[in-house]
Amino acid sequence: MAGPGISVFEPELHALAARQWQDYRRRVPGTYFGESQALLDLDQAYAVQIEVARLRCEAGDAVAGYKVGCIGPGVVEQFGMSGPIHARLFRSELRTSGETLAHSAYANLAIEGEMAVRIAANGTIASAFPVIELHHFVFRGSPRTLAELVANNGINAGAVLAHDHVVTPLGDWETAHTLTVTVNGKTMDSGALWATAGGAVEAVDWLSTDLRRHGLSLSPGDLVLTGTPLGLHPVSPGDSVIISVDGRDLVTCLIA
Repeated sequence: MAGPGISVFEPELHALAARQWQDYRRRVPGTYFGESQALLDLDQAYAVQIEVARLRCEAGDAVAGYKVGCIGPGVVEQFGMSGPIHARLFRSELRTSGETLAHSAYANLAIEGEMAVRIAANGTIASAFPVIELHHFVFRGSPRTLAELVANNGINAGAVLAHDHVVTPLGDWETAHTLTVTVNGKTMDSGALWATAGGAVEAVDWLSTDLRRHGLSLSPGDLVLTGTPLGLHPVSPGDSVIISVDGRDLVTCLIA
């Protein structure tokens, strides 16, 4: 699922991808973008993302799905740039609601509340549920660029998934209205469930089209984070995070 690697005719991008993977493992992501280096265009940034994914899978990880990012009004305003972009989710970074996360395992850990879906065998949406998306919230370039975001895999650091009893058909969420992020009992953000008017279907349709540009496609069972209409929030050791829908607490994690 990681897709083809970078062409052998692009050795500089090969070297950058190897550097990106090393930086990620050292929890200092994207050091290239803090230096006076050649700027990447979006196609080059996606090529780096694809090659880093290949290196990660070669090292024993696996792609578990994708995220749609930089699409909702909260993040667009916060980042100062507009997508959408896509990035990969990795199996080793998926957590379950109620887990404790070590703050030291991340680079400036930040969270978003958003809705996710699973892809069915026929390519449609099998189910939907809320998640806590995790981020290495580091931008080194000034100004921030979509190329840096894409090459850094959408700054994704995994996700905390709801328990199975929360995972229900997409239609069950049609009457839901409000997604809320609470940290230490204080409401940090609240708004609509979906980042776009077309909701999960629009997000998955866009993702499918964009993946085809890179010779990729969604597979049955893939996890897709559909993008958040809310903002991204840094968290600290001791913080308790809750994502709720219409007042029901559905996904939680503790930061240690």
